Amino acid sequence: MADSKTTITRFAGRSLARLIKHVVKTSHIIYEPADLKRRLRETHPCIIACWHGQFMMLAHLHPGDVKVSAMVARHGDAELIGEALRLLNTDLIRGAGAGGRKRDRGGASALRSSVRALSDGASLVMTADIPPGPARTAGSGIITIARLSGCPIVPVAAASSRFKSFDTWSRMTLNLPYSKLVFAGGDPIHVPRDANDATLEALRLSLEHALNAATERAYELAGADVQRATPLGQLAAKNPPPPGLRLKLYRTGTSALRAAAPFLLKYRERQGKEDPNRRNERLGQASRARPAGPLAWVHAASVGETNAVLPLIEALLKAEPTLNVLLTTGTTTSAGLAGRRLPERAFHQFVPLDAAQYVGAFLDHWRPDLAIFTESEIWPNLILESSHRNITMALINARMSPRSMKRWRRNARLARPLFSRFAIVLAQNDTVARTIKSLGAPNVIAAGNIKIDSPPPPANRSDLAAIKAATSGRALLLAASTHPGEESIIARAHEMLAKSMPDLLTIIAPRHPDRAAALQSELEGMGLEGMGLEGMGLHVSLRSVSGLPSRDTQIYIADTIGELGTFYALCPVAFIGGSLIEHGGQNPIEAIRHGALVLTGPSTHNFREAYDALLKFGGVKEIKSADDIAVAAALLLADKAAAQKMQSGAEAGLATLSGALQKTLDALLPYIASKRGSPSAT
Repeated sequence: MADSKTTITRFAGRSLARLIKHVVKTSHIIYEPADLKRRLRETHPCIIACWHGQFMMLAHLHPGDVKVSAMVARHGDAELIGEALRLLNTDLIRGAGAGGRKRDRGGASALRSSVRALSDGASLVMTADIPPGPARTAGSGIITIARLSGCPIVPVAAASSRFKSFDTWSRMTLNLPYSKLVFAGGDPIHVPRDANDATLEALRLSLEHALNAATERAYELAGADVQRATPLGQLAAKNPPPPGLRLKLYRTGTSALRAAAPFLLKYRERQGKEDPNRRNERLGQASRARPAGPLAWVHAASVGETNAVLPLIEALLKAEPTLNVLLTTGTTTSAGLAGRRLPERAFHQFVPLDAAQYVGAFLDHWRPDLAIFTESEIWPNLILESSHRNITMALINARMSPRSMKRWRRNARLARPLFSRFAIVLAQNDTVARTIKSLGAPNVIAAGNIKIDSPPPPANRSDLAAIKAATSGRALLLAASTHPGEESIIARAHEMLAKSMPDLLTIIAPRHPDRAAALQSELEGMGLEGMGLEGMGLHVSLRSVSGLPSRDTQIYIADTIGELGTFYALCPVAFIGGSLIEHGGQNPIEAIRHGALVLTGPSTHNFREAYDALLKFGGVKEIKSADDIAVAAALLLADKAAAQKMQSGAEAGLATLSGALQKTLDALLPYIASKRGSPSAT
């Protein structure tokens, strides 16, 4: 099988080399400047830079009597390109930059080999942008190679009048024979060995501008449409594309399903997931008048997102005295939180179901001056209908799981008409920022996670005092925001701990409290191994039924709404759920702000930056099993020095992560200020 693959790769590589030679042989060639090849020879050894996907014809610039190496990635597709380059008298350096990926793609080794090749008198050909993008953004690697080697970078582009382009991240271009073939180059860029960070960034931007200028010039001289070779994400950022077939089908389908909406809402009302008194809000009908003056609309999904945006809402209202804020959410729990904690000049409505007619009625009534979406709330009709009404939109605290990023990239034609309509996107980290930029968003900033700057959920003083009295003298362990499959692990850890701590009370606060009754039955069926109580089961009580735990309660299920802050303040050790299963974890910051010591499973990608920083400083403990939980909890409950060390590490980790709230506020205020006096504000 391997031999067959190698044979195919070699055949394809030879075919590509023959095509390149045939394009050169049959095309009318133009150089810009006219002495480009002579300039490259005189600059040798140098670093010849081009954009990814636009490199096919650059082998023609090889002088023939000098040594040239090319950096080629290690992935399968690059084998074909590497084989073609070998046949075109070019040596290979294998490896590429990580491009924001965690896995090693041979970048460090390739950097060392590149510097060595340049010092040995070979010129180096490499792409300035790094997969998976964003395209046409120069990476720092090429600047580093120039600095270490002392060799200049020469930006070069090739274009032909006849070509075929593909919808890859870089808009891969295949040049065709019988064309007008143009090679355009820019002035050499020298990178001083002692350049500071500001100088290196300025030179990186200079390379980016020079490569874009060379590319534009090459296509202009070839008489070709450069937009056909421009990455679709960049085109979308300049001019948002209209909805494609899949979005049109979605809009048609959601409109057709409106007849079923009342029945769906009634079903959810019976489950306690909708407020029957406010059903019309879900159908786009407002339950109050629009206030006079400018209005910012903030949309958050549920409790966690609402808790995160409340400080931002307060900051916006303080900065803009005439501003009002409309907060929409989709759950009854978040509506209750908003009702308790929204400041003056801010109010709550339920977000309409995502059908164009409901959304249109909602927007026509409220006429927001700015729409602020949070995290991953990408609802097509909300976005498209807002754009249709020329409402400025921002996406803040944007996050994507690794799986979501892959899914959005695979469905880029669906994503571009949506993400390109945001005036600004503030992402939680660089990886998410790069992904969203590649999907067409014109203005993307990695601002950090505003949840880190948000206050923890409040603790009710009277309830806290009552529970403390009921649990006086008992060791306490909290498992917060747990998901199915995690509670049984917690219960087994409780069994182990109870052997040495017979008065232990384990409190479980499930992420979805409606699971409490089933969870109680499941845990009551578990025996206490090794304590002579096999078959008697665990004594489990529900807060919603029994109120306070009794002295013989072993597992206490906190199945009420809005009390997580109280339990964080009560318990010295807290396991944060969604992390022992493939969910991505929940927010650890809330527990730490209340002084709890955090245990987490390995699945934490929803809050990767926070967990990475906390783990670095020893501020959280990663566990993988019931045994791990029992060992870690026993140590932290018994050893004050270990507990203090972990708490200090948590505080140090959080100190490195703060600042996102202020960055987000600073980025949004100009958009609000620009709307003062607009027609919708009167």
